[in-house]
Amino acid sequence: MNRKIHVLIKDPGKKPRSVNISNTLTNLQKTVGGFIETVTITQDCVIICNEEGRYKGLPWNCEICGVNFVGTIILCGVAGDEFADLPLSYHDIKRVMPNLWEKG
Repeated sequence: MNRKIHVLIKDPGKKPRSVNISNTLTNLQKTVGGFIETVTITQDCVIICNEEGRYKGLPWNCEICGVNFVGTIILCGVAGDEFADLPLSYHDIKRVMPNLWEKG
């Protein structure tokens, strides 16, 4: 099933953008530029990043909850074992994670 989910995508040196993307492994890998790795932020929110980003020397992106991320990242929700719509609005994320809007 190719369902779209509402996420926030953050590219290095750019402001995050709110988009709907296809919730497929192929599309998520294409978005982050390689194999995906997830980092749990809250019970219902994860960050999807490139598993080999540091090894590949991808550019620094941002710091979230004490973790430095490189390359493009995706913030999305999680429901059980599936990725889901981001549980917070764009404005709520901007309020709780203002550093995402800083250029690195």
